Amino acid sequence: MSTTEFTGRVRKEIDEALFSWIDEQRPGLLAITDDLAPMMTALDALLAGGKRLRPAFCYWGWRAAGGPDGPAIMSAAASLELLQASALIHDDVMDASDTRRGQPAVHRRFEMMHRAEGWPGVAESFGAGAAILLGDLCLAWSGLQYENSGLDDATLQRGRGVYDLMRTEVMCGQYLDLLEQARGRNTVESALRVVEYKSAKYTIQRPLHLGAAMAGADQAFIDVLGAYGLPLGIAFQLRDDVLGVFGDPAETGKPAGDDLREGKRTVLVALALEHATPAQTAVIDDRLGDRELDAEGVTALRTIITDTGALTECEKMIEQYADAARATLAAAPISGEPREALTELTVAATARRG
Repeated sequence: MSTTEFTGRVRKEIDEALFSWIDEQRPGLLAITDDLAPMMTALDALLAGGKRLRPAFCYWGWRAAGGPDGPAIMSAAASLELLQASALIHDDVMDASDTRRGQPAVHRRFEMMHRAEGWPGVAESFGAGAAILLGDLCLAWSGLQYENSGLDDATLQRGRGVYDLMRTEVMCGQYLDLLEQARGRNTVESALRVVEYKSAKYTIQRPLHLGAAMAGADQAFIDVLGAYGLPLGIAFQLRDDVLGVFGDPAETGKPAGDDLREGKRTVLVALALEHATPAQTAVIDDRLGDRELDAEGVTALRTIITDTGALTECEKMIEQYADAARATLAAAPISGEPREALTELTVAATARRG
């Protein structure tokens, strides 16, 4: 079996573990009342998409540390996808995003339900409230799936500290992201701080740590995985930021330039502001975060990002961080399928798409 076939098999088994667990929870939820059915429908739709990066890195961290294959580790790793669902649902509410993974964001789905039923009150408020609650449910269920994955108590206990830290860090990173947008002006340094805590640690470094910790790895090995995972996580988010401005909607699942409409204070924007002329800065200040930004406005901001050299510089940063990750992985005491899989995931996490 080739590496690609093997990683494909891992993703399939993670999906099976995730959806099997959701199906086990469904009867209990619907036993309360059929009125909760739209919650499950919205969750099913959201979980149908996604790259499953966090569960994959958790699984390969486990395998790299000598953990055995089996359904229990797949279920524990799959619980991270519910944590991700919680973060995405809440993030879309905070950003007032219209779409996620090529379909209406969860809060928009509930808004449409409110309007279709002709209920009194404000559809937007109902949508936001319902989405927040579904995000909370996903957060609770992520912990429950981890605890009931089938791994023994000693294994789960070794991972609990990392799991708790990961959840804390992503919440702090989300707040820092909100803070950057509220302040209205950011630096490359402050934008990278958001990248580190909202995405890089949470997407790659901590899932690797979690898998290795559960498998009983010593701190030295966990540190090696962290030294590989953090720069790769930063490269991954920088790539995502570029795609949020220049990506193909068919690939990203969001309208072209949606990050610009949402006023995302990314490294890409910080680099543009760092090198912009006063006239270019005025255009950025005027148009970034404009919810009604049209195609012409998107083009204007893209042109400034390109002309200031921000896009080129960001691409160089992606390569530098990815190179650092590759160098660490090359020197790491990892062999066989885990090394091959992590090498493949390094490419997948930073590939140009759209």
